[in-house]
Amino acid sequence: MGLNDRIARRRVDAVPRQTAERAPGADGTGAGGGAVPVRVPDPLAEVRRRVHQALLDVLGPQMYADVGGDDDLRRRVRETIGEVLAGEETPLTAADRARIADEVADDILGHGPLEPLLRDPDVSEIMVNGPNLIFVERSGRIEEVETRFADDAHLRRVIDRIVSRVGRHVDEASPMVDARLPDGSRVNAVVSPIALDGSLLTIRKFSADPYTVEDLISFGTFTRPVADVLEACVRGRLDMVISGGTGSGKTTTLNVLSSFVPSGERIVTIEDAAELQLRQKHVLRLESRPANTEGRGEVTIRDLVRNALRMRPDRIVVGEVRDGAALDMLQAMNTGHDGSLTTVHANTPRDTLARLETMVLMAGVDLPARAIREQIASAIDVIVQVTRMKDGVRRITHVTEVTGMEGEVVTLQDIFVFDYRAGMDENGRYRGTLVPTGLRPRFLDEIAKAGITVPPGSFGGAW
Repeated sequence: MGLNDRIARRRVDAVPRQTAERAPGADGTGAGGGAVPVRVPDPLAEVRRRVHQALLDVLGPQMYADVGGDDDLRRRVRETIGEVLAGEETPLTAADRARIADEVADDILGHGPLEPLLRDPDVSEIMVNGPNLIFVERSGRIEEVETRFADDAHLRRVIDRIVSRVGRHVDEASPMVDARLPDGSRVNAVVSPIALDGSLLTIRKFSADPYTVEDLISFGTFTRPVADVLEACVRGRLDMVISGGTGSGKTTTLNVLSSFVPSGERIVTIEDAAELQLRQKHVLRLESRPANTEGRGEVTIRDLVRNALRMRPDRIVVGEVRDGAALDMLQAMNTGHDGSLTTVHANTPRDTLARLETMVLMAGVDLPARAIREQIASAIDVIVQVTRMKDGVRRITHVTEVTGMEGEVVTLQDIFVFDYRAGMDENGRYRGTLVPTGLRPRFLDEIAKAGITVPPGSFGGAW
């Protein structure tokens, strides 16, 4: 039995279990507001603090000169931790020593208590609700983990380390920030005074090895016939919008679709926080920038879209349009940059058109509704709707073609739709898949001009 277990057992035996009255539902459990056991402090916390301080005293400023990428620094940190632990008077088992060494090294060189979660390939999202409450998403299901920070100051140090590496900052004057980890994982942080119960941190992990079309087929995101059709659409230079709700897998789908772009084309990617992982060589990556502490230096997505038009792109890939940049994106699609891709927050293909129309109005240009809808109908060829379903699986539920205008309305026709009628199995997973509607897409004639064909029978029916 390690020191951790011995001290924990002694405290439980010696101290009566304390309870604290909480407001109904305040902790996410027990809406009746009953008594909840107080968490027993970590008995190794003081030892870990002494080792951490001794490490700072021994290595000093040199430890922060090369944090993050120097293998020699990592070796020296590990060696110094071992030497400090060797002189520690508190009796420790080998397991306790290894645990302390790993946690201190993670805190100095990585992201503290989050480092094991970041290394876990099964964890797709990490949600830190203050220093003492952390949730993760595994296989589409959200669950609480035992990982904790020492206090809010400890959590703030990790947040500051993440955002400073990409030239961002977060403080009381700018309490919200978007950033990314070196592997491209998306990070959002909110601190006081906006966050009332401690700093909040959300990390959406991205696989070091990007998902491929075969991966999404195996996950049930779409079927092989749909993959063949989407590949033909990309190679045939159709303008496509991937729509869906938060966490539905829009960026992952966009990344997979962009892998179909021929390697000889010049691609410009525009994002708030760089996440796309294109494998082509001829890729130019642009990232927006917030204003500095003086309110200057802001570079918006709209600025980048305008500038991209001067960079001789074959295709423009916008991570997400959420404001007046939609107008510039539509104009780019209508002025020779066929085959462009973007994502939009929307719940249905029809809702996507309404969202785009609203965002065009946000550009501050006084255009009649019909003119905006004509721009949308002319620019966009295909809408791919992605949904995170009740069983936790992210699936494409609609592949919809924009066919033109009828009067004042932009007309759509579904090419593939998800079959909800198949029901759910005993594990609560949907049995249905994407099925063709039997309608012949009008874009087949367009992609045929580029020499692209679709396998016979992909759309069902007898056409």
